[in-house]
Amino acid sequence: MRRTRTLKPIQTTKNVENILSCTEEGQPLSPMARMFHEPESNVYIIIVIGFQTQINPEVVKANLVDTFLKQPRFSCLQVADEKNGGQLKWVRTEVDLDNHVKAPSPDLNQVESPDMYVEDYVSNLSRTKISMSIPMWDIHLLNIKTSKAESVGILRVHHSIGDGVSLMSLFLSCSRKVSDPDALPTLPASKKQKPCSTSSGGFLQHFIKLFSVLLIYWNTLVDVVMFLITILFLDDTKTPLKGPSGVGSTPRRIVHRIVSLDDVKLVKNAMNATINDVMVGVTQAALSRYLNRKYGKNKKGGGGAAGNNNLPKNIRLRATSFVNLRPYLGNEDISETMKSSSDVKLGNLIGYVLFPFTIALREDALDYVQSAKATGKRKKATLEAIYTYFMAKTFNKFFGAKWGSFPTQTTLWFSNVPGPQEEITCFGHQMAYIAPTCYGQPNALMIHVVSYANKINIILSVDEEIVPDPHQFCDDLEESLKLIKDAVIYQGLVDCNVY
Repeated sequence: MRRTRTLKPIQTTKNVENILSCTEEGQPLSPMARMFHEPESNVYIIIVIGFQTQINPEVVKANLVDTFLKQPRFSCLQVADEKNGGQLKWVRTEVDLDNHVKAPSPDLNQVESPDMYVEDYVSNLSRTKISMSIPMWDIHLLNIKTSKAESVGILRVHHSIGDGVSLMSLFLSCSRKVSDPDALPTLPASKKQKPCSTSSGGFLQHFIKLFSVLLIYWNTLVDVVMFLITILFLDDTKTPLKGPSGVGSTPRRIVHRIVSLDDVKLVKNAMNATINDVMVGVTQAALSRYLNRKYGKNKKGGGGAAGNNNLPKNIRLRATSFVNLRPYLGNEDISETMKSSSDVKLGNLIGYVLFPFTIALREDALDYVQSAKATGKRKKATLEAIYTYFMAKTFNKFFGAKWGSFPTQTTLWFSNVPGPQEEITCFGHQMAYIAPTCYGQPNALMIHVVSYANKINIILSVDEEIVPDPHQFCDDLEESLKLIKDAVIYQGLVDCNVY
């Protein structure tokens, strides 16, 4: 095994000692953090990382001291404050890395399928919780070669410590480009709206601005009313993907499928859409294929044969889709905060929207993307995510976490996080893929999308009692992307010679 060098820190002008002195000692958990401790939503983030080399556990431990352990939340217990009604608070503690870094040594002669060994290992983690007697995170290092990597690392963090965006920021602060070992990874640039000129344009421009503002407030009102109706009584249609009450406490099977980012960009450019629009369209197509097959198997007399439309009419299927609120709440951009692991601000600055998926068999596969694009545009013209964030904080503060918990009426959780645009190393180990997801959420299905270099990884976290065939669902996702890409080429929306 070749020697793996330790991480060389990026030099910054900030005073690290001042940063380290600003701990959260004695502070209560935020309302959003407390939501992730509720019995129906006791959520853990789990990040599976494939590496192109064997992992050196001692190198990982040495680097954790200068990165993760400089984060107060990675060095704090969550302790009940009896003086404050048993509310959890942060209490600084000494961290023994041996309690957090696990490096099992499986007997490779007894492992029939390395891929299944890793999959089972991750699934077994979802059956357990991290003791609250230590900071609620751990790392598992598996030096076992799979079909996609030479070794696998698994980072597990309780969601109360931070959301996916802040943890991605922390992770990337520990990473460097393969092409330039001293440079931080590059993230996809977010599109910033151009400031509107107020000195020209006349009546028409002012009318358009006024109409846009009124539209946002109207959409927000509609979404807030729909949200309250959902919380009170509006449930999704009972489909084979809809989990029962209490599903948040069940173990999960976590699988993932890697697809080409170039294929997604091909569709994106041809349809003047976003990558998120394309991936939501692919998900709609895959959900429709999967449910059509499930309903077909339940039909008698051959009525559910392949190729038939077996779907019931008017299926209501929605996702709780998470939105990073940092750009809206004036927080620093992720590319700024990841210059040093000490600069990263962990926390849960996320809101969520109720995102409707159209379940139907389409003759034109591009209709799935068009539908996703239209819904996405509508959801961008609303303050729903900000409302749900502040509503959760308010309800938690005055009525307790139970009243501010996540909606259980939706069918799935959906989330996406942008990843680095180039190949990177973490603590000197070159990455092959990254697959973040969650367990403990009050839905039987979670779909997570993350980009890395020229690939997109689609990760499923499923309750096997509800979704017993997650690999088949991955096949549906991959096939749906292929059908949409082929439709773009067939309809002449892209120059085939260039492609």
